Amino acid sequence: MAVFISEHILVHKRSPDVVAPLLKQEQRPAAVSTKTLYTYIDQGLIPGVSNEPLWEKRKRIKRKRRAIKRVKKQHARRTSIEKRPKTVEKREEFGHWELDLIVGGKGTSKPVLMTLVERKTRMLRVRKLSDKTQASVLQALKAIERSMGVGPFRSMFKSITADNGSEFLDVEQMERSGFSKKRRVKLYYAHPYSSWERGSNENANRMVRRFVAKGDNIGKYTIDRIGETEKWINNYPRKILEYKPAQECFDLEIAA
Repeated sequence: MAVFISEHILVHKRSPDVVAPLLKQEQRPAAVSTKTLYTYIDQGLIPGVSNEPLWEKRKRIKRKRRAIKRVKKQHARRTSIEKRPKTVEKREEFGHWELDLIVGGKGTSKPVLMTLVERKTRMLRVRKLSDKTQASVLQALKAIERSMGVGPFRSMFKSITADNGSEFLDVEQMERSGFSKKRRVKLYYAHPYSSWERGSNENANRMVRRFVAKGDNIGKYTIDRIGETEKWINNYPRKILEYKPAQECFDLEIAA
């Protein structure tokens, strides 16, 4: 059993939370709970496994939510997350995404990663941008719209929730289709210093960081390597999805 656990954590990069159900599925006589697996690891009973590679354990530091000071006068052209439909908040409807950038070294002149996460299925899209500017973000959105087609893009991207970074602030350009006069997507903006309002994006970014080290030069990561990272994350069993991968849940929504 110890070898099985070690292989899935170190080789397949799976967490104890995912390995525990696998033990049960394979009808292993010594199947144990997630909590027990963590205890075994803390006690040094799993060969080669320590707490260092356990990113899910390291992230479980509960952070207190800051009290948010509401701005009385909102930006005239931007729609606050407070006006986002409750169906989006409850993840009842497919097609609502969260948007963020992952930066490497300091400065806007260096390559970054743009991440888009579908809220209901947790499906992740990662795109490499030449820099952290609005022009690069708009170019990436236009490329996705082009590859999908104007109609299919509008159907799949009903809304996007972003933070208030300068690269996302021109709401008119963000919402407007690159190929028609119609709106391609509705933008909502989270409150400042409220990363939990884009929790799916934050969790996805942590998973990406397992493959793209913080502070590293993103320019050295090839498109193929980024694609492999995206594929691995989308096929990773997720507890919140009843141990189904995001790709499977996404495909079911598309087929519905």
